[in-house]
Amino acid sequence: MFDAEVSAVIQALDTGFPPIEEMTGAQARAAIAARRQPVRNLDDVARTEDRVLAGPGGDLPVRVYFPHHAGDEPRPVVVFCHGGGFVFCDIESHDGFCREMSAGTGAVVVSVDYRLAPEHKAPAAADDACAAFRWAAAHAAELGGDPARVFVAGDSAGGNLAAVACLTARDEGGPAVAGQVLIYPVLDPSCDTESYHRYATGFGNTKAHMEWYWRQYLPGDGIPEPRHRIVPSAADTLRGLPPAIVVTAGLDPLASEGRAYAGALARDGVPVTHRHYPGLFHGFLTIATLQAARSARALLWHDLRDRMHAPTAQGAVS
Repeated sequence: MFDAEVSAVIQALDTGFPPIEEMTGAQARAAIAARRQPVRNLDDVARTEDRVLAGPGGDLPVRVYFPHHAGDEPRPVVVFCHGGGFVFCDIESHDGFCREMSAGTGAVVVSVDYRLAPEHKAPAAADDACAAFRWAAAHAAELGGDPARVFVAGDSAGGNLAAVACLTARDEGGPAVAGQVLIYPVLDPSCDTESYHRYATGFGNTKAHMEWYWRQYLPGDGIPEPRHRIVPSAADTLRGLPPAIVVTAGLDPLASEGRAYAGALARDGVPVTHRHYPGLFHGFLTIATLQAARSARALLWHDLRDRMHAPTAQGAVS
């Protein structure tokens, strides 16, 4: 089902690491940070700038990545939300990934350090993601970007926030989102799909982890309306959303909901490129040392470049 390198990484993920579901949010952050790998190439981009926006909950830090390029033509802009179960990770954990995204696509990337659960319950993280997108859309030209080509992207919990940002922009009449990139996104708190049962344990991310993440993020008095501002899969329709790139991993409890969301987008008339990796696991794209991640990243940058430069929507690929 998967090769020796993938097997070794999965074993490492499951070895010597206390169950996240037995931790507090602060303990989980410390445990994850202790495993953080150094960024390999600080020269991937021309420069970075750390800024602080006026967010809905106070200061909202972002890091802006400016790609190397010749000429003065406006660049696409990607607002990126990191994963981490709504509880952990930050700008630093995804710094290498954002550098490579900027270098690989030629886009200005804005990485969002949104508020984390359980200290900040939903919809705090989503509100921050939406605020960062609105800021990027309003300041795209200042960043050397094209206001007509502002994208949103995220992995795991960040994929949830990217999807919510698109739904919110649609419902509120803008700003226009040029496209969305959802990397093994967290979309539904039911945790009761086929892949949740098939891959509940043994592949790094587990069913118990996901249930714990949702408990940290969701407010105790139930999901407020409109539900799709927190649970994208609860939207009555996905019609009118921007073109999507959806990445799923086969050995992942989230595989079924990601596949279902890609299918629902396509049925509602949204152009979708769905890339599924049967022998890979949740989080694989951000493991820079994994050979399989390198080719998958290269394909993602290719897909995103195609979307950035497409004059019109181009149909669905699965």
